[in-house]
Amino acid sequence: MAHPGWEATLASSEDRAVAELLELLRIPSVSTDPARGTDVLTAAGWVRDRLALAGFLDVRLIPTSRHPVVIGRWEVDAALPTVLIYGHYDVQPEDPVDLWETAPFEPTIRDGRVFGRGAADMKGNLLTAIHGVEASAAANRGRPAINVAVIFEGEEEIGSPSLGAVVRDHADLLRADAVLSADGGQFSDTVPSQTVARKGLAGIQIAIRGANSDLHSGRYGAYVPNAARSAGELIASFHDGDGRVAVDGFYDRVIELTAGERAEAAATAEDDASTLRALDIPELWGEAGYTAQERLWARPTLDINGVWSGFQGEGSKTVTPAEAWIKITTRLVPDQDPAEIVELIRVHVEKHRPRGTRTEISGTAGSAKPYLLDRSNPVYAAVDVALTRLYGHPPVVQRAGGTIPATAIFLDELGLHTIGYAWSAPDSRSHAPNEWYGIAGFLRGRRGYAMLLDTLAEATG
Repeated sequence: MAHPGWEATLASSEDRAVAELLELLRIPSVSTDPARGTDVLTAAGWVRDRLALAGFLDVRLIPTSRHPVVIGRWEVDAALPTVLIYGHYDVQPEDPVDLWETAPFEPTIRDGRVFGRGAADMKGNLLTAIHGVEASAAANRGRPAINVAVIFEGEEEIGSPSLGAVVRDHADLLRADAVLSADGGQFSDTVPSQTVARKGLAGIQIAIRGANSDLHSGRYGAYVPNAARSAGELIASFHDGDGRVAVDGFYDRVIELTAGERAEAAATAEDDASTLRALDIPELWGEAGYTAQERLWARPTLDINGVWSGFQGEGSKTVTPAEAWIKITTRLVPDQDPAEIVELIRVHVEKHRPRGTRTEISGTAGSAKPYLLDRSNPVYAAVDVALTRLYGHPPVVQRAGGTIPATAIFLDELGLHTIGYAWSAPDSRSHAPNEWYGIAGFLRGRRGYAMLLDTLAEATG
């Protein structure tokens, strides 16, 4: 290793590092809640100050119409490579609070894990990047082994609505050879991985309206459209009997998996029987002709996230409901376009609109383009080397069913591909009660960032 001094720096600061993680986790930076706006701002200031303490020469808190973006840059030598590290300091809401074993914003250490909202997604990962760069600088006469820029936003959990404009306006500060996403994780504690694709997202809400009010079912139920029944009819129209999305044109832009990509999926696939046992379901469901892993990795989906109508209280109320609502999200794959998919669904709803009803579509979850990595990027190769050094064997390739809107933004605005470099465990309960982050993974991640900077410096010669 070119500069092993960072190993000693990181080893001597482990207790302080964990204490910093607990401190950051205590800030309830829930971006979806307007009442937490001050807390989100506090978290942004904390991250800004920690970057300055690490030694970043140019650190800025960029205001937006919602939550600020923190940008930092540490320019070492124009002849050296530059990585842009991306992450977010906002977190999901903590509800339902009664399912947490300990208070979500009072982080607790149990069995080698830190429990708290935002631990895995992704304050722990954010700190691994800062600590790794700081240690690299300590081992290289006060500067990291290569040039480093960072961008940490406060709106990832609400779809990154402000990020595109910030990236566009500060492109010079963010110039780099590739982006490292600290948002994500590894295949397991013992098996490293490289994530080469992420799904996009488009969400809508459908309102179905029949009569001008709920009606007495004995008087009107025989001849007036029932909105709840109409919702069921419309929902049933979205898939055929083989689990395929039945929206005309939905698959027109989908890139089929190659034989090699199917082999990559099979290499990391979980046994179906294990999944059935873990989830306590009698059988799996989905598009015919593909394995569960292939559906997760590279097949688009249309999911009914919620449906409601009529009386839902205790007991019964004999009404014919006048209104019903359906929430839908689609997970998209290359080269699907979110706006085009929403339009196809709108046409489908109008075509299959239940008789006697009116329908109205509105947006819900925002949108994000799907992302596919160009594996020829030299930073991708360096990550492979660094992970091999860190774990003792090469990483496996994986794709993610989740969405990070920033990946498409960096590609569109900066022409930069994003390579995942994060340490959360796959079962860390992100977005759920009792979210956790393994301390061993946290400490490994700090070493991983320092090691990658060295690897990139070595590749430059």
